[in-house]
Amino acid sequence: MNPYHIFKFVPLSVLQMLARFVAWVIVKIPSLSIMRTIRINMALITDTLSEQKRQALIKDIIYHQCLTSIESIKSWAMPPEWSIAQICDVHNKDILLEGLANPNGMLAIVPHLGTWEMMNAWLNQFGAPTIMYKPVDGKFANEFILQGRARLNATLVPTDGSGVKAVFKTLKQGGFSIVLPDHVPDPSGGVVVPFFGIKTLTSTLASKLASKTKCALVGLSCVRRNDGRGFDIYCYKLDDPALYDRNAQTATHALNQAMEHMIKDNYSHYMWGYRRFKRIPNLGNPYRKDKATLAAFIQSHHATGSHSGNDVSGSFTDDTNIDNRK
Repeated sequence: MNPYHIFKFVPLSVLQMLARFVAWVIVKIPSLSIMRTIRINMALITDTLSEQKRQALIKDIIYHQCLTSIESIKSWAMPPEWSIAQICDVHNKDILLEGLANPNGMLAIVPHLGTWEMMNAWLNQFGAPTIMYKPVDGKFANEFILQGRARLNATLVPTDGSGVKAVFKTLKQGGFSIVLPDHVPDPSGGVVVPFFGIKTLTSTLASKLASKTKCALVGLSCVRRNDGRGFDIYCYKLDDPALYDRNAQTATHALNQAMEHMIKDNYSHYMWGYRRFKRIPNLGNPYRKDKATLAAFIQSHHATGSHSGNDVSGSFTDDTNIDNRK
C-alpha cells in the first residue's frame, strides 16, 4: 500500500492545523532553504516595501505555501467529488464558458497560485483536457500523484515533443488543455523577458500554442477563502492581442504581465518558494550567489529603475502573524 494513502483518512482540518504548525516552525528557522529562496525572491521584486512589511509578507507566504502543499496531497488522495465539493464560489465563470465554446479550443493559463490541484477535478467536469505531466522524484510519490490524476477525465502526456503535439491536436479539435507557464524551462524552450521586473528565462510553450491555434486563453486560479473553509475559483479573460504575437518574446512578455495581474490579486498565495529566477542574464542563479554579489545586483537593478515598481503593500494585512495561527 502506498503510504501516501493515509492522507485519505485524515480530515482536512487536521492536516491544515499540521501545516500551520510546520509554517510556524519554518519561520523560526531562517537558515532553511525555502526561507532563503523566498527572501531572495522578495528582495528582487519588492523594493517598495519596508523591511518590516517584507518580513510579514514572507511569513504569510510560508503559511499559504504549507497549506497549499498539504491540501494538494489531500486532493490527490480523495475522489474527484470531494475536491469539487470544496469549491465555494466561481468568479467570472462566464469567461471560462466562453473560452470553452471557442471553436479553436481553449488553453487554461494556471500559474502556481493558490491550491491549483484542488481545481483540477472541478475543471475536468467541462471535458477531457490534455495535460502534460512530468514525473516527480520518488516512486511512491509519483505513483500517488498519477493515481490521483488518473481518476479525472484528463489525458496525461509527457513533457516532450510528443506531448506538445498532443496538446496542439487537442486545441485544433476544439478541446482544451491546461498549462502552468511559470516554470523555468530549458534554455531551448524559453526566452528572456521580465517577470515582476526581473528579466529571466521564461517558457514559450503557451505563447507558441496560442499563436499557432488562435485558441482562447483563460487565466484560472483556485484560492483558499479567508475563513479557511473552502476555495474560490477566479477566471481571467486574457485577450491582449500581444499574447498571440508571432514574436515569441513579445507574446511571452505579455503572458508574464497577465500572470502578474493574476498573482497581485492574491500575492501571498503564489508559490514564491519556487526558484523562478534561477536564470537571470548577467547574474546567473541568484540562489547560488554570495550575499555581496546578490546585494550588488539588487542595488544596481533597483537604482536603474528597470524594475516594475512592484507595490504589493495592499496584497496582505499588517497584522499577519504566523504565531497566532498555530
